[in-house]
This record gives sequence, structure tokens and C-alpha cells, in this order.
Amino acid sequence: GYSCAQAVVKAFADVTGFDGEQAMRLCSSFGGGMGRLREVCGAVSGMFIVEGLLEGYFDPTAENAQLQKAEHYKRIQELARRFKERNTSIICREILGARATTNPMPDERTPEYYKTRPCARMCGDAAEILEAFLKERNII
Repeated sequence: GYSCAQAVVKAFADVTGFDGEQAMRLCSSFGGGMGRLREVCGAVSGMFIVEGLLEGYFDPTAENAQLQKAEHYKRIQELARRFKERNTSIICREILGARATTNPMPDERTPEYYKTRPCARMCGDAAEILEAFLKERNII
């Protein structure tokens, strides 16, 4: 199935217009907390990707480039704060109670596997947080 980052980005494709193979390829590196390293949660990365697509800065030579960058980082930090408030962490291994790994092979997806993983809930939380945030900002 889709990684957490892919799922969140795909959920907002109607808003961003970013869908299809290119979107899923870009997001594929963020699954498993960044390539299964168990770092930043993929659902959180997905939120950040969507926010960047909608309101990210893009011209480092713009007159107010530093301000644009700071404003964007402020929004990213607010999304992270809201996710942490709900889930105590934005770090995959802390959410899962797992150790960092360099094994690239995903675990077999069985009913038992899904019982131990809060990933679907994390994706739902990220989507809810992002939707509320974007509504507050009149983006959607």
C-alpha cells in the first residue's frame, strides 16, 4: 500500500493538484520515517509537503525571501506542534515504540502487523490537523 507520506499527500491532491506517479514517487522516500530509518513520521512529512506545495517559498532572490522562508517555517512548526500535542512526538520510532533500523525491507503486512501499528491513525490525525489549519488560513 501507500506509505504514510503518500497517503497524506494523496488525500490533498484535489487541493494541490499534485497527484499521480510524480507525486507518489516524490513521497516514496518519506515512508517509514524517512526510508524506514524511523526518523520524522511519514504522515508529518506528508503534511509538510502539502503545506509547501500550497504556501511554500520558491524564489531565493525575491526581495522578501528571508521573510517568506521564516513565515513558511513558522507554519511548519505550528503543524508539528499540533501533531505533537495530539501524539506526543513527530518521530516515527517514538510513536511506534521501535528502534531505528537500517534494514530496508518492510515488515510483512499481516492482520497482526496492523494491530501493532498506529500508522493509519497517524495519517488520519495528520489529515485532520492539516485540513483544520488550511481552513483557518482560508486556503480551503
